[in-house]
Amino acid sequence: MTPPDPAPEQVPGLEPGGGVPPGETPPESGQTSGLSSPQPPPPRGVPTASVAVAIVLTLAVATLLILLALGMLR
Repeated sequence: MTPPDPAPEQVPGLEPGGGVPPGETPPESGQTSGLSSPQPPPPRGVPTASVAVAIVLTLAVATLLILLALGMLR
């Protein structure tokens, strides 16, 4: 296994300063990927509080529209 970033002086094809000449493939760096621990599954269903807030807001808007239509609010 190679170290994550090999020393530039040990990699063939590198110019001074770490660049590569045209036509050369840059050296591959080591990569660390993946999750550190299993992720919990996403929650199922809709949270009850969100549904309750949506119902209350819908009823409030409906009540306002009815009162406006009946002329009770001006």
